[in-house]
Amino acid sequence: MNSHFRAFSILLQRDLKLAYRHRAELANPLLFFVLVVSLFPLGVSPESKVLQQLAPGVIWVAALLAAMLSLDSLFRSDFNDGALEQLTLTAHPLPLLVLAKITAHWLVSGLPLIILAPLLGVLLFLPTDAMPTLLATLALGTPVLSLIGAIGVALTVGLQRGGVLLSLLVLPLYIPILIFAANAVQSAAIGLEVAGQLYFLGAMLMLALTLAPIAAAAALRISLSG
Repeated sequence: MNSHFRAFSILLQRDLKLAYRHRAELANPLLFFVLVVSLFPLGVSPESKVLQQLAPGVIWVAALLAAMLSLDSLFRSDFNDGALEQLTLTAHPLPLLVLAKITAHWLVSGLPLIILAPLLGVLLFLPTDAMPTLLATLALGTPVLSLIGAIGVALTVGLQRGGVLLSLLVLPLYIPILIFAANAVQSAAIGLEVAGQLYFLGAMLMLALTLAPIAAAAALRISLSG
C-alpha cells in the first residue's frame, strides 16, 4: 500500500514539474477564461444590473470551456513518447496512476480558475454575498470536469484529431454541472438557499472520484491495445 501511494506521489510531482516547464501552454486556457469574461460586457451591455444577472452563467461557461481547452494535454505527451504504455505495465494499479495525472491536471488548470474567478466576479458586478458560493461551486465542479474529461481524453488519445470527438463525448456530461453550479451562484446572489445545489455538486464529485479513474484506466487500455 505504501508503494502505491509513493508511486502516486512521484507521478504527481513529475507531472507538476513537466507542467511548470511548459507553463506557456498552461497559460492559454487561463487567458481564454479571462478574455471571454472580460469581453462579455463589451458584447452585451456594460450596465451593472444586466451583468450581475448574467455573471454566474458567463463565469461558469468560460470556466467549462477553458477546462476543455486543457484536456488534450492530459495524456497526449505521455502517449506520444511511450510513457503511457509503460504506466500500464507497472505493478501499481492503473486507476491510481490515472488519478495522480488527473490531480496534477486539476492543480495546474482548475485551481488557477478558482483563484481568478473572484476578480472576474467583481468585473461583472457579482454581489459580494455570492462570492463564497462561486468559489464553492468551482471547488466542487472543476475537479469533476477534469475527472469526466479524463475519460473522454483516454478514449480519444490514440486519434490524430480527436478534439471534436472529445467535445461531443464530454459536453453532454458537463451540462448538469453547469446548470446546478450557475443556479447556485444565481440563487446566492438574490439571497436564496443553495445547500441543495452544493450537495448535488458534492455527490457528483464523489461519484466521479470513485468511478472516473477506473473508467479512464479501462479506456486507456483500449486505446493502447488498438
